[in-house]
Amino acid sequence: MSETNLVTAFVQAVISNSDYTTEDQIYLRNYVLRLVGDEALAAQTEQTNLVDLKDDLVKQAQANERCGETHDEQDMLGAQLMELIVPRPSQVNQKFWDTYQHDSPEQAIADFYALSQKSDYIKTRSIAKNIYFPAQTEYGDLEITINLSKPEKDPKQIALAKKQKATGYPLCQLCLENEGYLGRIGYPARSNHRVVRFNIDQEQWGFQYSPYAYFSEHCIFLDTKHHEMQINQETFGRLLSIIEQFPGYFVGSNADLPIVGGSILTHEHYQGGRHVFAMEQAPIETALHFADYPEIQAGIVKWPMSVIRLQGGSKEQLTQLATKILKKWRAYSDESVDVRAQTAGEPHHTITPIARQRADQLELDLVLRDNQTSEQFPDGIFHPHQDVQHIKQENIGLIEVMGLAILPPRLKEELNEVSKFLLDQPNEIAAYHLPWTQAIKAAHQDLTAENVMDVLQKEVGKVFARVLEDAGVFKRDASGQAAFLRFVKAVGVE
Repeated sequence: MSETNLVTAFVQAVISNSDYTTEDQIYLRNYVLRLVGDEALAAQTEQTNLVDLKDDLVKQAQANERCGETHDEQDMLGAQLMELIVPRPSQVNQKFWDTYQHDSPEQAIADFYALSQKSDYIKTRSIAKNIYFPAQTEYGDLEITINLSKPEKDPKQIALAKKQKATGYPLCQLCLENEGYLGRIGYPARSNHRVVRFNIDQEQWGFQYSPYAYFSEHCIFLDTKHHEMQINQETFGRLLSIIEQFPGYFVGSNADLPIVGGSILTHEHYQGGRHVFAMEQAPIETALHFADYPEIQAGIVKWPMSVIRLQGGSKEQLTQLATKILKKWRAYSDESVDVRAQTAGEPHHTITPIARQRADQLELDLVLRDNQTSEQFPDGIFHPHQDVQHIKQENIGLIEVMGLAILPPRLKEELNEVSKFLLDQPNEIAAYHLPWTQAIKAAHQDLTAENVMDVLQKEVGKVFARVLEDAGVFKRDASGQAAFLRFVKAVGVE
């Protein structure tokens, strides 16, 4: 592969991937040099890919002392360089809605997704580092990911972040004000970030993709006003409106209470994408018929968590029934199964809702959540219990609820040490994995170097199924299912 001038190659790649023309070459060259230093004019490269060329320019900027050593500083510079191929927000929005109206919604979505990837806003190369495997369980094929895409903060970065003066701007990482924001140490670069505006019931919302996607076309729908998340009647209506406006996507919301909620509860937002989760494929186990809603098909889903599925053609009817279930659940207690609506005035009940279109029917899955703690379970009664926290101890949010485990990076090396232990090889297994690993060893007498990782992956899948069972409010035993039926009868099942 022959070498060529780095700056020239990047400028040509920008022209090929944007509305710039050859008449803009000098301007583009000077823009690049403004960021990385004139010394870069002497640099050569063998790269042709736009993102690879950007990475080479960032290295040049570091050599020229135009960029610091931390990941955040490099990411800020890289985002500024990639912004050259991203149109202004007004242009992005105009193109999206022109394509939406004159071609198809699907094409508008596909074009915006392609732009978000091409501009390196979606970190496709980092995402590819994640470890992924399916795990067969009685609930279908759960999906396991070990998240390696997000860079870990190094000590230098942490030290620099502490020195920075807090400005309170943007208020959070989901605010509209992130669009085009330079970033700072400890806060992500967003120069190449764009948000598509759309309306739900005369309210403006934003549509963007997740930079570190966990599944296909992982996107975020966010309120353009900063306020705390809440699950209510408007939530169900919005979710159903979104799947009508964004065909082919599901959309769901994290719960609005700590422990059972997601990582960001301070900004109203939903997550969606083009992915079929195991929960969507799970069948109805017990059919339900709610009085006053004869047109709505309903049932309890065969799933480790407590899920009521509603199907129908009327958005209004679905929204009304979902709201009725939510209101009853917020006030419902059943001491026989440790279900309490509140203790000492603190509310414990909410719902994780998911909306999708199935053929010509609208569908809502309502996952019942309870965030109580106790002396026995200080992390949460309906949270991963202590004996499975060696694999997963974080909150069970929307994505895990649907059957995709997001496991911490530490497990990559830790599971490697577990496999060595299982093969009687020298190892540094973490003590908290020992009981689990010894049980695996006792159950599998035929472990070899060829099959040990397959066995280990299946066992991780079993643990994740247990994690979801722990988070299930009504357990899948006789008393739990009887309690579940008592609840739906209280709502108004015929």
